[in-house]
Amino acid sequence: MLYTAHVPAVPAVLDTLGRRARARRQARGLTLKALAERSGLSLRFLMAVEAGEGNISVRRLADLATALETSPADLLTSTDETTPRVIALLGLRGSGKTTIGRLLARRLRLRFVELDRQIETRAGLALGEIFSLHGEDYYRRLERDVLGLLLDSRQAMVLAVGGGLVASPETYALLEPRATTIWLKARAEDYWTRVIRQGDRRPMTDHPQARQALSELVARRHPLYARAAHTVDTSGRNVAETVRAVAAAVQ
Repeated sequence: MLYTAHVPAVPAVLDTLGRRARARRQARGLTLKALAERSGLSLRFLMAVEAGEGNISVRRLADLATALETSPADLLTSTDETTPRVIALLGLRGSGKTTIGRLLARRLRLRFVELDRQIETRAGLALGEIFSLHGEDYYRRLERDVLGLLLDSRQAMVLAVGGGLVASPETYALLEPRATTIWLKARAEDYWTRVIRQGDRRPMTDHPQARQALSELVARRHPLYARAAHTVDTSGRNVAETVRAVAAAVQ
């Protein structure tokens, strides 16, 4: 039988299943879409499984295991494999990911990496040029590929990711099980003030309703950022206080 007295409570089993299934899929270089085609399970259901929310039946579990070239028992068995420490900072532009990330990395004696800078190096283009020449879809593919390479390098790091990464389901699913995610939360007016203070006038260029658009973006992204392992509210905190709060959360 699949379930015995020795198996943890259902939420723990589903969490283990999600992490193991995601790891097996990524190790085989499969996208969620490809796995859906192999297993006969829907893309939506597989996303729920990898998020630890898919209450899968025995028959579907067998189909999933076959598609991943493993066994149902393997997918349900937790392991003590050690993974490198990766702390990923999430948040919109103006959340302080770069400033906080550098100081946090110094405090924890880890390497600091900005995902967008790695993408620029891979493309040989500045971020703005990537978007203008190739479009967002190309950028998102690069983002996923470069993130995968960074995580596969098995190096400990503090990683600042782009604000829109959370809106790319496959890329977010790649990051979540392999990093401690921290959402640097702020109010819409805080994001706005910080970006303008840095001398970036782009939010206002040819966009008279920019502040309203920013507020709507904050509301839209809120549930995605809220999936992070930890949330640190940066509103009303200075940089030093925020670094201490993030360090306390990860330690």
